[in-house]
Amino acid sequence: MKKKSQKVIDDFRTVTTALEKVLRPYEKNLVLASSASTRYSLSTRHVLPNKQTLFFAGFQPRKAYVSYYLMPVYMFPDLLNGMSIALRKRMQGKSCFNFKDVDPVVFKELASLTQAGFERFKNEGYLK
Repeated sequence: MKKKSQKVIDDFRTVTTALEKVLRPYEKNLVLASSASTRYSLSTRHVLPNKQTLFFAGFQPRKAYVSYYLMPVYMFPDLLNGMSIALRKRMQGKSCFNFKDVDPVVFKELASLTQAGFERFKNEGYLK
């Protein structure tokens, strides 16, 4: 019998694989802070006053869905202007999106939003 946490990972493998494809292009410009079957995280090299690096994006499987976090939309909420209802339905809080399955149209929009967030971080000087 599989451990409960492994079952969650297996259940959402297609979602985590699709989200990793969204983030992988940014690895060369960001710091891969975590890359495992349970978590994937990219940060900038920009150091905050608390001596931590500025988080960019990542995902983590949860019990009922996979959470995708995108810090640029928290810092610059105007990036969400024009967001589709389908993607907005998956939003929880200010910078988190939850997925149970892969919707190609929604994931394409998420990839565009991630790209816009990356460009905004770059324009604001958070990327070196």
